[in-house]
Amino acid sequence: MDLVLRGARVADGTPSPAHRADVGVDGGRIAVVHREGDPGPRPGARRVLEADGLVLAPGFIDMHAHSDLALLRDPAHLAKVAQGVTLEVLGQDGLSYAPVDDRTLARVRQAITGWNGDGSDVEFDWRTVGEYLDRLDRGTAVNAAYLVPHGTVRALVVGWEDRPATDGELEKMRRLVAEGLEQGAMGMSSGLTYTPGMYAPDSELTELCRVVASYGGYHCPHHRSYGAGALEAYAQMVEVARASGCALHLAHATVNFSVNAGRAPELLALLDAALDGGVDLTLDSYPYLPGCTTLAALLPSWAAEGGPEATLARLRDPAACARIRYAMETEGSDGCHGVPVDWDTVEVSGVTDPALAGYVGRTVARSAAERGEEPFAVARRLLLADRLGTTVLQHVGHEENVRAIMRHRAHTGGSDGILVGGRPHPRAWGAFPHYLGRYVRELGVLPLEECVAHLTGRPAARLRLPDRGLVREGYHADLVLFDPETVAAGATFDAPRTPPLGIPHVLVGGRFAVEDGRRTGVLAGRSVRRGG
Repeated sequence: MDLVLRGARVADGTPSPAHRADVGVDGGRIAVVHREGDPGPRPGARRVLEADGLVLAPGFIDMHAHSDLALLRDPAHLAKVAQGVTLEVLGQDGLSYAPVDDRTLARVRQAITGWNGDGSDVEFDWRTVGEYLDRLDRGTAVNAAYLVPHGTVRALVVGWEDRPATDGELEKMRRLVAEGLEQGAMGMSSGLTYTPGMYAPDSELTELCRVVASYGGYHCPHHRSYGAGALEAYAQMVEVARASGCALHLAHATVNFSVNAGRAPELLALLDAALDGGVDLTLDSYPYLPGCTTLAALLPSWAAEGGPEATLARLRDPAACARIRYAMETEGSDGCHGVPVDWDTVEVSGVTDPALAGYVGRTVARSAAERGEEPFAVARRLLLADRLGTTVLQHVGHEENVRAIMRHRAHTGGSDGILVGGRPHPRAWGAFPHYLGRYVRELGVLPLEECVAHLTGRPAARLRLPDRGLVREGYHADLVLFDPETVAAGATFDAPRTPPLGIPHVLVGGRFAVEDGRRTGVLAGRSVRRGG
């Protein structure tokens, strides 16, 4: 046997009480789980790691990651592997980099620069989902799964216009989604407050979800509102799931903005009714209050029609700009979830143009006051000068909603972590230890074993992975050892790229990716594909 982790307290990925055991690893798999008190001798191995005082758990599964280019740019990927993450799900929010042609790729790169950088430091030597997954197979710190991004598919077939797809175009989209699933994608994501996905009617989503369901995949929507109309937006996605027969996983499921303070019980009642009615439903959330997106995402959808260059042209036009401002500040644009934007809650977290770095870490309202300008004038300047690449934090969350949602029976963990920018959201480096340190140890919102199940066994079940997510003999040896008394997020809003505390060891494929708190350089992660 290669390795024995001796005397750890094993939280096995289910809500069952933790137990002391020796866990043996051989050939990248868990070979033996010898519980304290089991008959027979304790297992031996070429190496024994004494783990008394540590919790041994399956590696954490990040159900909502934006590491699509980060894994290629820096395969060591300290941000996630240091947290104990051993599998990420990419291709989120309906926009990513496969399947594409040259023209679509160029537009997508520009549209989501704020999520992943512009990609100038990455060789885009793929076009299909399968080719992207092959690229990951060259080796990364963590494993990665992929969702076919509906918005990218729509851009490839229909373009960036606000119109229904023709019957022929819908058939092409069906084929592209099917091809992506055949090549290994786990399902389909959609971004229904982002162009061009927001232009798709529910009937289009239903037809594509029927394809996803036929392959046993799931639909992961960033639905049409997290603010005014949030509950109606959730109900729409539940109805798409019912109509299509497709499993549903709700992305970064929360209800934000002042209109939704204290309304999490209404959302959970809606979800419970769906579950009791037979809908196969799960959700993910991150354990923080602020959200994170691009500044351009707050624009009204009509202003984004036609793609990034058309958006920039409207921002340069005084008449169009006046309409945009009215939609954002008075009406409440669909890009800002139907809520009039409060510039005091919009904090610039990253820019692509270094000349704009002075705006980072300040709200738009503060920068405007410092310059004696209107907040919209500052926002417009940033959008134009940064070519829509500016990322922002939106301080619109509610603690009572966050706690209620993370207790739900269908809940899983997802960081939604954007890794680029001067001051990115600390969830990218801290979401998983923050669950364990803040919400388990300090606040007692979840028992430790229950929280571990939310981060491991339950997401593995959603992904239909028969040999991941649990500490079981024969399962992949993707494992994390953490100290329950000290585990905590090191990342803060002021220092967002600080590694966590209390996670000394992380194994991917039975090999130490993190050992004694230090990154080893091992790149044992590979693509994890549907059905295989």
